[in-house]
Amino acid sequence: MSSSFDKVIDRRGTGAIKTDLLKKRFGREDLIPLWVADMDFQTPDFIVKALKRRFSHEIYGYSVPPDSYWDAIINWELTLHGWKFTREELTFIPGIVRGIGFAIQCFTKPGDKVIIQPPVYMPFIHVPQDNGRELIYNPLKYSRENYEMDFDQLEECMAYRPKMLILSNPHNPAGKVWSKETLIKLSDICERHNVLVISDEIHADMALYDYKHIPFATVSDGAAQNSITFGAPTKTFNIAGLVSSFAVVPNKEIREKFFHYLTVNELNSPTFVSYIATEAAFTKGKKWREKMLEYVQENVDYVFDYISVNIQTITVVRPNASFLIWLNCKKLEMDHGQLIDLFVNQAHLALNDGEAFGPGGEGFMRMNVGTSRLVLEKALRQLTDAVNAYLSLKKE
Repeated sequence: MSSSFDKVIDRRGTGAIKTDLLKKRFGREDLIPLWVADMDFQTPDFIVKALKRRFSHEIYGYSVPPDSYWDAIINWELTLHGWKFTREELTFIPGIVRGIGFAIQCFTKPGDKVIIQPPVYMPFIHVPQDNGRELIYNPLKYSRENYEMDFDQLEECMAYRPKMLILSNPHNPAGKVWSKETLIKLSDICERHNVLVISDEIHADMALYDYKHIPFATVSDGAAQNSITFGAPTKTFNIAGLVSSFAVVPNKEIREKFFHYLTVNELNSPTFVSYIATEAAFTKGKKWREKMLEYVQENVDYVFDYISVNIQTITVVRPNASFLIWLNCKKLEMDHGQLIDLFVNQAHLALNDGEAFGPGGEGFMRMNVGTSRLVLEKALRQLTDAVNAYLSLKKE
């Protein structure tokens, strides 16, 4: 199976954002794409076979998901994370970013305040703002390549009477798996101030190094009753283009309001592609997931060890989860434009710019290591040459 992860697959010309938007996004196409958060691994054969089986029936009309689809989600979450919820608490949503937008529209009004914890996944910034809501920042505390929540500052945020907090769990881009104690503290503060927690748990199934993901809704009854959780198989099984996500809402009052919003706008009905892929992933994907995580963890270790030895002006924030690595480039002492030029025009690499993740992201870059080791080796050699050339020029 590892050979399938080693395989280098050319995605150009398939409509892949990662490759086909390089020119528009970075101004050139001769870049190794290590930015968009999907992996370059082949979609697992059990998902491909399930879809082919359905496509062989050549009528693609309106369809309804079978009970086995919902059971697959429920059983997966119970088995992997010890999270027990009922069918009535569960619904389909057409993507987690869209789900965040739906929740904002459903539970807040224009001008209402929404808390986020930067540096954080870019749509957490854009979706509330573009919907006319005001952002309140509760920046994470960064020390010794580790991130923690700042609860004293969060208490200060409550003076602005926010309506919602959007949680990245595990955290993107830092790859932080939040502890139960942290999530309990967060829940207690938000419950006390009547702030609804929206927990994005799309990377939940990708914990590394014996870390264990803890669903926010499991840490206390208060957390369960004051939250909406979003999940998906899409990151884990590399099927983001199929758009198959779900929401879990234990609180009856919140659930009825949110599910009504989804229902009247016909936003809760999956296509057969979505539910077939999800059911295949969650019923047949246990071993594939384990092998994939082994490969990703080895890639993380490789990048960490290589940069520690060869590019000591860059520090790797080793993730607890996912295939995304947060690179601290501040020792290079570059301004924003110089840093982008180094990666794009000198190293010929496409990474995500840390400033896009909000306050605290300055001087960082996000690298996607969900790719073949051969690709990573080439990328790191190019980065080494570019950094060495810059440092040599700086000494002159």
